[in-house]
Amino acid sequence: MTAKQPDITRDRILDAAFQEIHKHGFQAASLSNILDRTGLTKGALYHHFPDKDRLGHAVIEEVIRESLETMVFAPLRATDDPIGTLREVIQYKAEKTTSEKVILGCPLNNLMQEMSPLDADFKRRLTGILKTWQDVVTDALKRGQKAGQVRKDVDCRAAALFIVSAFEGCIGIAKNLQSVKEFRLCMAQLVTYVEGLQAQGR
Repeated sequence: MTAKQPDITRDRILDAAFQEIHKHGFQAASLSNILDRTGLTKGALYHHFPDKDRLGHAVIEEVIRESLETMVFAPLRATDDPIGTLREVIQYKAEKTTSEKVILGCPLNNLMQEMSPLDADFKRRLTGILKTWQDVVTDALKRGQKAGQVRKDVDCRAAALFIVSAFEGCIGIAKNLQSVKEFRLCMAQLVTYVEGLQAQGR
């Protein structure tokens, strides 16, 4: 079954808006550039998103959150091997991150830095993603503890906070240094930390 035309149009707008915001930031993002990318009219854009803020909110919820849901949250919710899955998620991100992506930085982190101090709605949505991320990692580690895979002395919530913070921090530092090499080195250290959470004998 093919997608309905309005859904295709909405997806085109969201993809173009994400690219524009990732490259220029939300405040500097140009609706004209977004329209040029899609070939759509202003009427089509405003039919789906009455104003720029709502478009930004949709990018957060439907592009950034959904990307993390697919690549990070869903695998961790489903896993019976949290250490192994965390390792795979981190290593996959390290391997797939290109020089261009390092230059642009993390879209979530970029928006947090830019918009959270300025707009309560943006802050709530962005903080919500971080909370989901920490909760998912916490729950996975707790399941691992019950299964004897994660050390009993590990504070799972504190470990999850560190993992999420380090993940985002590696991207931020790499953006500042403009270095894929430094990003991968940082992520390798995060893998070492995660592996250190494993119970002895596993």
